[in-house]
Amino acid sequence: MSATALRVAASPAAKALTWREWLGFMSMVVGMFMAILDIQIVSASIAEIQAGLSASADEVSKVQTSYLIAEIVMIPLSGWLSRLLSTRVLFTISALGFTLFSLFCSLATSLDVMVVCRALQGFIGGAMIPTVFATSFLMFQGPKRAQISVLIGLTATLAPTIGPTLGGWLTQELSWHWLFLINVPVGLIVAFNVWTFLDIDKPNPSLRRSFDGIGLILMATFLASLEYVLEEGNKNDWFEDQTVATLAWVGGIAGILFMWRMLVRPDPLVDLKAFRNKNFAFGCLFSLVLGTGLYGSVYVIPLFLGRVRGFNSLEIGQTMFVTGLTMFLAAPISGKLAPKVDMRAMLAVGLLMFGLSLAWLAHLTNQSSFWEMLAPQSLRGAALMFIMLPVNQLALGTLPPQQLKNASGLYNLMRNLGGAIGLAIINTIASNRQAIHTLHLQEQVTWSRPAATNTVFNMEQVLTPAMEGQAHLATLKRLGLMVQREALTLTYNDVLLLMSVSFFLAIPLTILLKRPGGPKAAGAH
Repeated sequence: MSATALRVAASPAAKALTWREWLGFMSMVVGMFMAILDIQIVSASIAEIQAGLSASADEVSKVQTSYLIAEIVMIPLSGWLSRLLSTRVLFTISALGFTLFSLFCSLATSLDVMVVCRALQGFIGGAMIPTVFATSFLMFQGPKRAQISVLIGLTATLAPTIGPTLGGWLTQELSWHWLFLINVPVGLIVAFNVWTFLDIDKPNPSLRRSFDGIGLILMATFLASLEYVLEEGNKNDWFEDQTVATLAWVGGIAGILFMWRMLVRPDPLVDLKAFRNKNFAFGCLFSLVLGTGLYGSVYVIPLFLGRVRGFNSLEIGQTMFVTGLTMFLAAPISGKLAPKVDMRAMLAVGLLMFGLSLAWLAHLTNQSSFWEMLAPQSLRGAALMFIMLPVNQLALGTLPPQQLKNASGLYNLMRNLGGAIGLAIINTIASNRQAIHTLHLQEQVTWSRPAATNTVFNMEQVLTPAMEGQAHLATLKRLGLMVQREALTLTYNDVLLLMSVSFFLAIPLTILLKRPGGPKAAGAH
């Protein structure tokens, strides 16, 4: 590590950073924003991508799955690579690779090519996310660390929140290709700035001699299998599907062997000893819960708006935008409160706010749109800032500097795993609840129910002038669609309510955290 970085890490009174260091670090933050944004930027535009690649509805989901699987493998590996290559070199390579494969994604003409390019985009770009977290804790101390944590927290949560908004706008105004082309100029600028202006540590080539190829294979097998099972399990009836069942066994065995190998090796590829720190262990648990709510809400709400309300990608994005706007407004408030209040109390309040926002939102109707969803979505945006800042500080703020790079990878991995686990649970519960609600509603729509027969009669009267001879069939079809619409609405309400419960259950765990000892304690490591 360079003298500048050592001085920063050693004392809260370290000299102010130069404009070159600020520019380099802010460029890293922009790179992280791009990498996280691309997880969700395609979510509101899946139908357009499906049409452009001539893929089926089931196949096109691989555009998201491939990116997530690849990124989730790189994130824990980034700590070792950062020590081997240095932060500057790793981040520059990651930004350039991400940019290159973003360009290839925009040029893809088939699903197979798109999936390969998305996987490489996610794998190479995945290193940018944890590297920023570790760098922030190395470069900043005291009050500045809290301010930077606000910025990073805002970036990490805002990116998936506005992903559908930006993606919908780009697709409607230009084309789905611009979901990826927008990364090219930004990525080149980020890579140039980081390479030119930031140099906080030195590479350690000796790590090559201890490279653990077997450990890497085990880790990749474990995480990729886990992600595939979580993403595809519900679509394929879980363990009734041979591929899902096989990968579950393979991933489980690989995971056990990987953890054993990391614990017994003197120079592990991923150092799991950071979990001995109680704050870090619980911080990862809270990161898991946050990932469930963050990615789950950004998944469920667009589904409701698209399938029930019939919104296009731009309308979905506009409705979701309020959460991102509220995050911007709440960021400076949370930053000013952080040095003055107990971080654990702030986290508990944030978890309560997020849970309440989801419970409030779980009263959707078939007419719910922007104004009906404004207040709960605003509360959710504010809650994100009151969770992300204290979690970052509590989880990483009590670790010694030499553990930060590795621990940052594990910490960010847990957020992504939380998203993957949350989406798997959401899809499974949604399928079951939809079937139950559909059955119950169908039981209410029978010829023995006066309300149902009156509705059929009135609809037939309206349709008869325009559809002579076909009005009865058209009425029954429309009635079936109404049942499906109401079943979906009730299903999404159930899912949102269940998600809120997970946040309420996490609140008591905040008392188990240890309050960080402040800048002096941090500097004493």
